[in-house]
Parts: sequence; C-alpha cells; structure tokens
Amino acid sequence: MLELININKNYNPGSVNELCLFKDFNLTVKDGEFVSVVGSNGSGKTSMLNIICGSIAVDSGRILIHGEDITKQKDYIRQRRIGRVYQDPSKGTCPSMTILENMSIAENKGKPYNLGRGVNKAKLETYREMLRPLNLGLEDKMGVQVGSLSGGQRQALALLMATMTPIDFLILDEHTAALDPKTAEIIMELTDQVVKEKKVTTIMVTHNLRYAVEYGNRLIMMHEGKAILDKAGEEKKSINTEEIMGIFNKISVECGN
Repeated sequence: MLELININKNYNPGSVNELCLFKDFNLTVKDGEFVSVVGSNGSGKTSMLNIICGSIAVDSGRILIHGEDITKQKDYIRQRRIGRVYQDPSKGTCPSMTILENMSIAENKGKPYNLGRGVNKAKLETYREMLRPLNLGLEDKMGVQVGSLSGGQRQALALLMATMTPIDFLILDEHTAALDPKTAEIIMELTDQVVKEKKVTTIMVTHNLRYAVEYGNRLIMMHEGKAILDKAGEEKKSINTEEIMGIFNKISVECGN
C-alpha cells in the first residue's frame, strides 16, 4: 500500500513566482489497484509521480510504502521497488545498446554489480519468449540497437523492462502521449495485459480520457493540487468519457479559459 500523508510542496518559495502546488495532500493506493489519473496541465499529476519516485522532495509530509517511511529515501533506492515508464520512449531504454543488453541490464536491477559479464547470453531464448507475445517482431532483433526501433517498439520494450524484476508499483507517466493513435492502442492493451498478469499496483497519468475510463479500477481527477474526483470499483465503472469531459469543461470555464 502507498500512502501520501499531509504532503506540502511549494515551488520557488520566497520569490514572486512562488507556487503552492500541494497543501496537506493525502492519497492512499491499495495493493492491486490500477489508478488512472487525469487533470489539466499544472494540476499536479506528474509532480505527484515525481514525489512518489523521489525525483523531487517534499517540503513536509510523509510517504509510506507498506508502512515504511521512505520520505527521505534517495530516488535510486526507491527505484528498486518502483518501475516507471515515461512519456518519451527514449527515457526507458539505452539507445546505443542492443535489445539483449537492455534486457540484461533490466534484469539486474537492484542486484550488485560485480566483475561478471553484464550480458547473460544463456538467457537469450528466455528474453525472446518474453518479447514474442508483444507481436512486434522484437524477438528477432536481439542484436539490434534500441535507438533504431520505432517509438512504439521502444515503449513496449520499456514497459516490459520496467516489470522484469519484482516491483511494488508501476508508474506510467503519460506513456502513450508521444505515440500515434494505432500504436498507443497497442501499448495500452499491452499495459493492461502486463498489469493483470503481474498483479502489480499501478498509477497511470494520462491526458486520454477514454483510456482513463476504460482501463484500471480507480479514476482520480486532479485540479490545483487536489483530487476533486475519486471513483473506484463499481462507481468507476459507471463513469463515461462524456461525464469526465463535462467536469473538465466546467473547470476550464471557472478558470476563465
């Protein structure tokens, strides 16, 4: 279980550009939940992910994972139990390395790096079997540099790599936003498949309202650092895209847009 307790975060404190993004913000994500998070630009979606992952520090408040306080834990320590897929496909992979090398590194996540070989060729066939269900032909390109793959292929590989080792949470930061519509659909179907098979607790930030409605078992809408809508289970199933769009439009009007 993930808990954000009384989180406070200010940007540019003491300056004319000071911004209070979170004030006593609270959020609990239960084990096994697949949470879709939507909201306008500047609502706090990505900042919330960065706080969870340790990319940015909070001014006050606590972050707990399974009851353990990780508020002051370094980001590279947290990443041993958190997998993250970014909006930019290039951020989740090493472009100058081959698929085999990338997958070998991903499998060594959290393990000590000794003087042994970084690439385990004995697992070549195992990696191919992991890639084959993607139906992207990656299993036949193990020696190809990842930088030469398409955006969709790289994002599919990044998603697979993020979940190769046991993790407590999967963080998806607008991971389909940079893809064309057809490829985005493929990645979302793959995402749903991976989450269900791995039974991994997932938080997905997305601007695609249809994805937020169709995928996951909980939906949160954020605005000005607050969760103004939080629906789970049967309540979430009853929500449709038009309803979410209506709330968005109402907020836009109230903000003068």
